[in-house]
Order: sequence, then structure tokens, then C-alpha cells
Amino acid sequence: MDKVKRLLDEKGSTVFSVTPETTVWDAASAMAKHHVGSVLIIAENQLVGIFSERDLLMRVLLAGRDAKATPVQEVMSSDLVYVTPDTTVHEAMAIMTQRRCRHLPVMEGPELRGMVSIGDCTRFISRDQDYTILHLTQYIHNQYPG
Repeated sequence: MDKVKRLLDEKGSTVFSVTPETTVWDAASAMAKHHVGSVLIIAENQLVGIFSERDLLMRVLLAGRDAKATPVQEVMSSDLVYVTPDTTVHEAMAIMTQRRCRHLPVMEGPELRGMVSIGDCTRFISRDQDYTILHLTQYIHNQYPG
């Protein structure tokens, strides 16, 4: 089974983050600028939360809060679930499905190693399956290299 480490090696480990005091407006602007669905909340080099599109919709817009005046720490998700580089991609997908979230931080001990999304995992597995199908088809038709 492929591990999250391999996915991060291919995707990269860039993570976008803001501080707890950052306004929702600025956090959402950063998400739009970087074309990501969430940002991590980092305080004193510690991961303390995640702010996602769902948080923006449910806890800010539908709650009638002022995005320019609300600090992200008031509306972030702080009940964090994370995976490690040794977690399989399938396990990461199962966690996201069960927890109904689309992004998981990747932690190795206290160190943040990256972030994976349900889209990252789906693309990774789909590409891997396409590769397997191609090779099996070549094998069946006796076209398999040597």
C-alpha cells in the first residue's frame, strides 16, 4: 500500500497557514490566492487549528458574522485529526470520509510535514490504478516487456 509520504514527495509539502489572530477575511483571501480549501492555524510554532471553506460557510456566513472583524481562532476547527507519513493513502481517505473533512495535516511527531486533501488522495489512487490497468492489459495481450 502506498503511504502518504509518497504522495507528499510527489505533491510537495507546502502548507499555507495563518495565525489565530488573522481575520476570517484575510484567511479566506489567502485561501483564494493560493487556490486551497483550507489553511492551518499556527501559534508559537504549534498547530492549533484548521480553517476550511466549510468553517467559512457554516460558522461565519450563515452565522451572520463579520468576516473582516472576526479572528479565525473564533471559528476554526480545533478538534484536529491528522495522519503521519506512514499512513496509507487509503487510510487517509477513510479518515476524511468518516470525519467528513477534506483536508488532513501530516504530522511526524511534533513536526508538520504537509497537508493532504481528499482530491490529492483520489488523484493519487486513480493514477496508480490507471498504471496497474495498463500493465495488466499489456500482460494479458502478451505485450508486456520482457
